[in-house]
Amino acid sequence: MITPAILHAIMPGAGRRADVFALPLGDAAQRFGIDTPARVAAWLAQVAHESGQLIYTREIWGPTPTQMRYEGRADLGNTQPGDGKRFMGRGLIQITGRKNYLLCGLGLHLDLLSMPALLEQPDAAAASAGWYWQAHGLDRFVDAGDFIGLTRAINGSTNGLADRQQFWARAKAALGVKA
Repeated sequence: MITPAILHAIMPGAGRRADVFALPLGDAAQRFGIDTPARVAAWLAQVAHESGQLIYTREIWGPTPTQMRYEGRADLGNTQPGDGKRFMGRGLIQITGRKNYLLCGLGLHLDLLSMPALLEQPDAAAASAGWYWQAHGLDRFVDAGDFIGLTRAINGSTNGLADRQQFWARAKAALGVKA
């Protein structure tokens, strides 16, 4: 069970958001089969980094040069003018692009194409992180002890690896996972 106390132990900067997200994260873990202490620890570590300790459920928009390249990216399904910003990263593990909003929406039974901001709400933000985890088969990395591979599968590289590893260490301690 994911409690506010566990979230505070993992993410000391979460503040009151730990209280808000404990139940949605617990529900998402159960719904999407994130069902061992080791898997929950790795999932929460990645969520902690990706969301800035539950603070951000929406990508901070500059737009930066990287964000400007979202526009017109066929691999993200961004085929209509404005898709880049409309389908910016949202959720606790940032869902990005029209195609991923469509797939996530189908998985969560939400119309995310019409209402992309739903992913900024605690229930949908947590559920989208669980959906992403399951849809991409990320348990396999945890079960193999491959946290770097897990990070690459979520981020595309190892950006923020040290930060993610610190959250992972805290999560393992909070959930009683043996090294």
